Amino acid sequence: MSAWTTKVRKVSSLALYRTYRPGTFADVVGQEHVTEPLIRALSNDRVHHAYLFSGPRGCGKTSSARILARSLNCAEGPTPEPCGTCQSCTDLAPNGPGNIDVVELDAATHGLVDDARDLREKAHFAPVSSRFKIYIIDEAHQLGPGAANALLKLIEEPPAHLKFIFATTAPDKIIGTIRSRTHHYPFRLIPAKVLQQNLAWICEQEGVPIEPAALALVARAGAGSARDAQSVLGQLIAGAGEDGVSYELAVGLLGFTDAALLDQVVEAIAAGDGGSVFAAIDRVMDSGHDPRRFLTDLLERFRDLIVLRAAPNAAETGLLDVPPDQVERMIGQTSRLGPSDLIRLAAVVDEGITAMKGATPTRLQLELVCARLLLPGADDSVSGVQARLDRVERRLAGGGEPAAAAEAGESQPPPASARPEPTPEPAEPAPAAPEPAPAAPEPAPRPAADPTPQSAAEPASGGVADVRRMWPEVLVRLREIKRTPWSLISQESTVADVSDGVLTLAFRKPTLRDTFARREDFQACLQQAIKEVLLLDLRINAIVDPSADPGRQAPPAADSPPPPAADSGPIGGKNGGSAATPAPPDSPGAPPPRTEAPAAPTAYSADDSGADPDDADLDDSGLTERQLLERTLGATVIEEIEHE
Repeated sequence: MSAWTTKVRKVSSLALYRTYRPGTFADVVGQEHVTEPLIRALSNDRVHHAYLFSGPRGCGKTSSARILARSLNCAEGPTPEPCGTCQSCTDLAPNGPGNIDVVELDAATHGLVDDARDLREKAHFAPVSSRFKIYIIDEAHQLGPGAANALLKLIEEPPAHLKFIFATTAPDKIIGTIRSRTHHYPFRLIPAKVLQQNLAWICEQEGVPIEPAALALVARAGAGSARDAQSVLGQLIAGAGEDGVSYELAVGLLGFTDAALLDQVVEAIAAGDGGSVFAAIDRVMDSGHDPRRFLTDLLERFRDLIVLRAAPNAAETGLLDVPPDQVERMIGQTSRLGPSDLIRLAAVVDEGITAMKGATPTRLQLELVCARLLLPGADDSVSGVQARLDRVERRLAGGGEPAAAAEAGESQPPPASARPEPTPEPAEPAPAAPEPAPAAPEPAPRPAADPTPQSAAEPASGGVADVRRMWPEVLVRLREIKRTPWSLISQESTVADVSDGVLTLAFRKPTLRDTFARREDFQACLQQAIKEVLLLDLRINAIVDPSADPGRQAPPAADSPPPPAADSGPIGGKNGGSAATPAPPDSPGAPPPRTEAPAAPTAYSADDSGADPDDADLDDSGLTERQLLERTLGATVIEEIEHE
C-alpha cells in the first residue's frame, strides 16, 4: 500500500472540464471558424454591441462569451490576448470569482417579463470599474415572448457602455427581431481527431497513461462535445489502475461493444454462420450490454466497411479513425461483402434500432434483426435482390466462367445463320447404342427436389454446385416468366452438370426430355431466367437421368424400337440443335434394316406435325387428358361425362 501511495500525486478536486476550461481564444478547441473572426474584430476595434453564439452543448459557447468579456474589459484592451494580470482579467479568469460588471443570466430561470424589466432598468447604469457592462444570457431560446419584446428596444439601441452576448442551442427559437440585431457565430461539433488530441494532452497534464484505443472510445463517447468527453475521461481516470486507462476499462465502463465481438458478428454474417451470430447475442445479453448499444455499434461498423470499400485508403486520408490492425481485418471483411450487401445490412440494423425503441423483449428484437441479416434470400426488396446479385458476382469472380468473358462474347453460341439444319429421321432408324454411364470426373445427376451443397471437389464458383444452390431462385423467376415450362422443369428435371458454357438438365423419362427438346420457347424462358438470376448466358443440353431410369443403361431389346437420342448436344436458345443423325443404312458398320413388325406405340398419341406452332391449344405433352391427369395430379378418373 505504501508503494501505491507514493505514486499518487495530488490533483485538483474540480472536474476536468472546469480545470481545463479555456482562458483565451487560442485555447478554444475546434472552433477556429469562430475564434479567428472574433480575434480580428478585437484587433481592428470593430466590436458589435450584441452577439449570438449558437451550437451543440459543450462546444465552448459560454466559455467563448467569458473570453470575449475578458478581452473587452482587459486594462490593455480591447485586445484578443488578455494580459491575465489586471483586476478584470483575474476576476474573469477560468474558475475566477467573477466581476460585478459582467452579469451571467440563465434564461431558463430569468426568462419572465419582470426579469427583463429589471435588467432593462439596471442596464442604463454605468459599469462600476470596467470599460463595459456585459450581459451574458445563456439558454437564450428560453426567453419568453414578453421578456424578449421587453428587451428588444434595449438590444436595438443600447447605451455605449452596454454589450449583450446570447448563447443558445436552438437559435431558430429566438425571435427574428433579436436575431437580426446580433452578430451570429455558429459553433460546431468538434472533430474526433481534434478531440483526441485535446484528451491526450489532458492525460499528459494529469500524468495518467491511456491506450490509443481507449482514447478513441472516449472521443466517440463525447460525440463532438469537449465537455462531455472530458467528463467521461475524468470518470475513467478516477477508476484507472497503475497502468492507466486501458481499452478493457473503457469498453466495460462506457458500454461499447468490443471490436473483436463486432469482427465475429460481421465475419459470421458474411459466411452465413448463424451459430456464431447467435452465440455473439448470448455474449451481449449475458454481459448485461444494452442491445440498442450493440446494434448502434454494429451499424457504425457497417458504415466504416461501406466507406472502406468505396475508398480503400480511407484510413490514411482520415475518413476512418481505427487502429491499423483493425483496418487490416476490416479490409478482409469488405472482400466478403459487396456494396449492395453492406447497404442492405446497414438498413436492416437501422430499422432494428428504430423498432427496438421502447420494446420490452429486447433480446427477441435483437435476434429477429440478426435473423434478417442472415437471410438475404428472404428479402424481396430492391436492396435484398441487389445483395443476392452481389454474392453471385463474387462467386463468379472467384473462378468458373467469368461474367466479363461471357459479356465479351468469348463463349457465345454461334449465330442463327450458322446453326446446322436438323436432319430428317429415316423411316426405319438404326437402333441407338445404349447410353454410356457418366464419366468418373462428371458429377452424377441428382433429383430436382434434392440439390446438394457444394463439395470440396467441385469448383469454388461458377460450377454445378453454385448453380444447384441458386437453382430454386432460377425456378422462381421461371415461374414468373411462364408457368408451363416451370411445371415441367421443376418437377421432372435436375441440374446434372455445368461446364464450358453449357447447362445439362437430366429428365426422368425420355418422353419428358423430348418434350422439352422440341419446345424452343421452353428453352428460351429457362435461358432468360438463368441470365436474370445467375447473370450467365448458358446453352441448354437435355439428357435422360440414368439414376432415375436405370433401364436406360441396358441395351434395347431386339424387337423394341430404338429410344430417342439422349445426349444430342446443346439445344435451344442461341445455339439451337437437333437429335443426332443416324448413319445411312448402306454406310460401313451400319446395322441391317429392320424387317420386324411395327413397334408398340409410344406415349405420344397425338400427331401435331401439321399443327400451327403458334396455336395456344396445341397439345405438346404427348399424353391424353386421362394420362395427363393421372401423371401430373395423381388422379383416378372414375367416369367421363359428356356435355352437350
